[in-house]
Amino acid sequence: MIRYALHCDRKHEFESWFQSSAAYDSQVKRKLVNCPICGSAKVDKAIMAPRIVGKKGRGRATPPPEPATAAAPEAAPPESTSLMMAQEKELRAKLKELRDHIVKNADNVGERFANEARAMHYGDKEHRPIYGEASPDEAKSLIDEGIEVSPLPTLPEDRN
Repeated sequence: MIRYALHCDRKHEFESWFQSSAAYDSQVKRKLVNCPICGSAKVDKAIMAPRIVGKKGRGRATPPPEPATAAAPEAAPPESTSLMMAQEKELRAKLKELRDHIVKNADNVGERFANEARAMHYGDKEHRPIYGEASPDEAKSLIDEGIEVSPLPTLPEDRN
């Protein structure tokens, strides 16, 4: 998966995840990537700094904050933290909405997903929206064959 910082022709900035760079290019070409703010399909990648984690930095937490003294008043969370929380809630709501839309409007083919997707891709079956289950190897094989697939979004509360 790859995350891109994007912006639309109206200068709205947002981020989105894609299976690969080629998947992004394909979806933009077919006007499937839209600005979540205004709906514009004129979307471009924004300049991004790479996120690199060295071997020494893996699995290490950030240093703990300095302990507060008893006399120090408790500071309110920074405005950016509450903004991130609001953005996360909005993103989760949109992911749930997307998943619910797919489940409502597509056929659940279960473990037959890879075979059904292949049959439609090669013209053996009529195209229709489907979803189901595929192992990571099956999903990689489908992608290698040029068949566009995406995982259904899951959220932490789905695992309860």
